[in-house]
Amino acid sequence: MKLFLFFASFLLCSTVYAQEVPARWDELTATDWQAALDKSSQTCILPFGILEKHGPHSPIGTDLIHVREWAARATKQEYAVVFPDYFYGQINEARQQPGTFALPAQLIYNLLEATCDEIARNGFKKIVILNGHGGNPEFIRFFMQSFLNKRHNYAIYFYDPENDPTFQAEYRKMHKSDMRGDEHAGESETSVLMYYRPDLMRMDRATSQSGADQKRLSLPGVYTPIWWYASFPNHYAGEGAKATADFGKFITDHEIASFIKVLKEIKADTTTIKLQDEFYDRVDNLGTSKQ
Repeated sequence: MKLFLFFASFLLCSTVYAQEVPARWDELTATDWQAALDKSSQTCILPFGILEKHGPHSPIGTDLIHVREWAARATKQEYAVVFPDYFYGQINEARQQPGTFALPAQLIYNLLEATCDEIARNGFKKIVILNGHGGNPEFIRFFMQSFLNKRHNYAIYFYDPENDPTFQAEYRKMHKSDMRGDEHAGESETSVLMYYRPDLMRMDRATSQSGADQKRLSLPGVYTPIWWYASFPNHYAGEGAKATADFGKFITDHEIASFIKVLKEIKADTTTIKLQDEFYDRVDNLGTSKQ
């Protein structure tokens, strides 16, 4: 009986310990590390935000706070290790605004590559980029295509959620402002921050600047890097004053659930790295009989 109680107690303690392994990289101890690798299936989330003006009412770290909370809440339900907040992305279009942290293009590329390499060196085979900034996707996709330029022993996944018609239908019903202009610090993004961090919001200032498209440049069929400034010199696009915390909860509940579903699939994935290795082998053997 005593032996049975000993083993029962040991198993219970082991289970509790496994459940208490922190998700955040910076909150783990070195002695937690192997347990975190095992529990996460060697999966690490890189929450990718930015530091930039978000209208006159929302914090400069809005995108960073968004992905931080998104990752934190998702990993409470589906464990993965979360890398410390990462804000070294593309934001040159907001350099005229206070608080913007914009680094040169080559530097942000090298920094992201070095960061992923270091995450992998610490035992992670899968890195999931969770992005919260609308100016990052083009850069991230270019980075990921360039990833194939040399052999890596890990895989990168960029979470790019699919359209959900049911969610979109309800979203349109709840949305109060013109959806065509709700792009940056507008109703939806402001609602998310009102739900996550109402203490940081300055909603009395939301109408102190215009978030309307100024339409100062018209060149159909042409892309120019000054397009955003031409349209939104205040770095504000939308009507943040129409935001609500309830709408924010609706948005975040859906995005957390959607990400958890994909995170489970990534943790179970055994194909991506195999295909990468096959690709690299064919590159290395190009022109030989092994090809």
